[in-house]
Amino acid sequence: MNPTLKNIFAVIAGVLAGSIVNMALLQINGTLITLPEGANVSTPEGLAATMSLFQPIHFLAPFLAHAVGTFAGAFVTASLAVTRKQRLAFVIGGWFLLGGISMVFMVPAPRWFTMLDLVLAYLPMSYLASRLVKQV
Repeated sequence: MNPTLKNIFAVIAGVLAGSIVNMALLQINGTLITLPEGANVSTPEGLAATMSLFQPIHFLAPFLAHAVGTFAGAFVTASLAVTRKQRLAFVIGGWFLLGGISMVFMVPAPRWFTMLDLVLAYLPMSYLASRLVKQV
């Protein structure tokens, strides 16, 4: 198979893997850390209206979902890619970073979380995943 085609499939697999991990971690969030009394997370509007009830611990699961999801996607992509493994891992990081930026506009969150999430959850995780694949 053509190396370019294999790399395209690697990126698609990475996006799918990262998305599955991200969503799985977000789904189990409520079971690990109890949501505040009266919090409505079923809609973006409900979440925005009850965001003031959230404590810093409630932002741990979303951060981990973003970071681990990006890491998993970048790892899968770098593992499957034939060439340009690190560059393609960063493509995954960029993809999820764009998703994170869009969430900033859809779901209001404290500024400290937004900055922490956008700076540490995406591109650094892509870098770590590509380095790990390179060592293996």
